[in-house]
This record gives sequence, structure tokens and C-alpha cells, in this order.
Amino acid sequence: MRKSEVIIVAIILLSFFVGIYYYPQMPDKIASHWNVQGNVDGYMSKFWGLFLMPIISLGMLLLFILIPRIDPLKSNIAQFRKHYDGFVVLITVFLFYLYLLTIFWNSGFRFNLITFLSPALAILFYYLGILTENAKRNWFIGIRTPWTLSSDKVWEKTHKIGGRLFKIAGILALGAVFFETAAIFFIIVPVIIISIYTVLYSYLEYQKENS
Repeated sequence: MRKSEVIIVAIILLSFFVGIYYYPQMPDKIASHWNVQGNVDGYMSKFWGLFLMPIISLGMLLLFILIPRIDPLKSNIAQFRKHYDGFVVLITVFLFYLYLLTIFWNSGFRFNLITFLSPALAILFYYLGILTENAKRNWFIGIRTPWTLSSDKVWEKTHKIGGRLFKIAGILALGAVFFETAAIFFIIVPVIIISIYTVLYSYLEYQKENS
């Protein structure tokens, strides 16, 4: 088992232990979803509120383990496996952090969830930029459009610019800490713009290459 997988399994086991420990203390209905203003707008039963996130993390671990083994271009994944493993660990830590925030909220602590999530999202987006910059052509990880998957050159160019943009998105996400009511503009809007831009960019680069 890889070192990253050991770390992730430890985090998942810890999350299950946390859920078991807090189960008797939680109300029958647990706040489980917040809107972009940081207000609760969704609830779950106690069981699912405490154990859905650990179950999701476990499912994601199995998926992340499977991807490098089944991808037809797995030799390319091996070239950036260090960054891939780092991202898998980071997203697991992020989910565990979100899980703890949910438990603290339902334990009676009151805070703006967006304010606490923004720095974590900033780190996640920034590292996603690093992963994107280093990703080689494959079928599961990265900016996968018909044009990036059809050309190594288009893949490389799209991922270099996409990586830089995701790093910028990470920095912008910190703005939500200071402007809570405008969090959507600092977190969600940049990601949407980057997604649209990189798709169009890959298309134009492919047309340029084949003109």
C-alpha cells in the first residue's frame, strides 16, 4: 500500500471513530447543507449526517486507487503520480475538515461556514493548479476535452494555462474570508469561468494545430 493510501485510510478510520463518538450527543436532525451566505438550508437524519461523509471518503479512496490501474494511459499517470497522490490526500483532508465543521456546528458552536471553508478551498484550488500543470494526457484526470485527448500538444498547452488559472482561483478564494456576502464571486464564479475558458482554449488550439 502506498504511503498516501495509508494516510487516507487513517483519516477515514478517524472520521468513523469521530462519528461513533458524537452519535449519542447529536440531535435527531443534523444540519448538513449551507447556502452561499453560510445559512443552513438542509438537514439529514443523525445517522446519515454523521456517516455519509466518511462513506463518501471511502468510496473516493477506492476510486482514486482504481484510476491509475485501469486508465489505458496509466504510464502517463505514473509520470505525475506524486502530484496525483498529493491531491488525493489533500481532498481527503478537506472532506474531513468539512466533516468536523459540520459536527462542531451541530454541537452548538455558531460560525460562518464560508469563512472557515474559504482558506481550505483556496489551498485545494491552488494545489489543483499544481496538479493540472503537471498532468500528462490520460482519460480520468485533468481538463479532458475531445481536443486535449486528441493531441499531446493541445493537452500540454491547455493544462499549463489551466494550472495557472486554478492557482489564481485559489488566491481569489481567500477573498471570501473578508467579503462573506460575496463569497460566490470569489469561489464559484472563477471556477466556472476557468472551466469555460479552458474548454474554448483547447478547441481553438486544436483548430490552430490542424489548420
